[in-house]
Amino acid sequence: MAFDRTRTARGALAGGVAAAVWAAQQPLDKRVFGVDYDDAEVLGRFIARGSGGYAGGLALHLTNGALFGAVYANLAPSLPGPRWLRGPLAGLAEHLATWPALCFSARLPGYLQLPRLWGSWPAFAQATWRHLLFGAVLGETERWLNAADADAAPMDDATASTNGHGRAEDMAVSAEPQ
Repeated sequence: MAFDRTRTARGALAGGVAAAVWAAQQPLDKRVFGVDYDDAEVLGRFIARGSGGYAGGLALHLTNGALFGAVYANLAPSLPGPRWLRGPLAGLAEHLATWPALCFSARLPGYLQLPRLWGSWPAFAQATWRHLLFGAVLGETERWLNAADADAAPMDDATASTNGHGRAEDMAVSAEPQ
């Protein structure tokens, strides 16, 4: 599959925006679901400790969103279903594919210890909400940014050989009398 640079860049931008929305709303969903888990904070623990850790984790979170968005933008046109539903489904598919990896979170070093996520229905609901939100923002932003590409009809030989008034071979006029 060939990747279109413009579509890929727009998808990366859409993914970064979606990841930023995810990060911005986390304080609210932590209250709603009662699970004190922040993706940027945990990712930051892999980079640095202290105040620099959160900024690094946020940068890594936004980068992950941009990478996901770049891939999504190239795959979205070939995905089945209505365009408005593709983003949320992609976000949920990623969530369901990666959630089982949390069963290994108890084996992380002490400074990376997470709140109890695996086996927690509120944590699963919180992660589902985050991925659904991410996918919805990603899908709509990517759809808006790549709208011109989506509306363009594929060009076939018949379309390419015409100026909109028919094929030149069919419209040729002879200067010689018949």
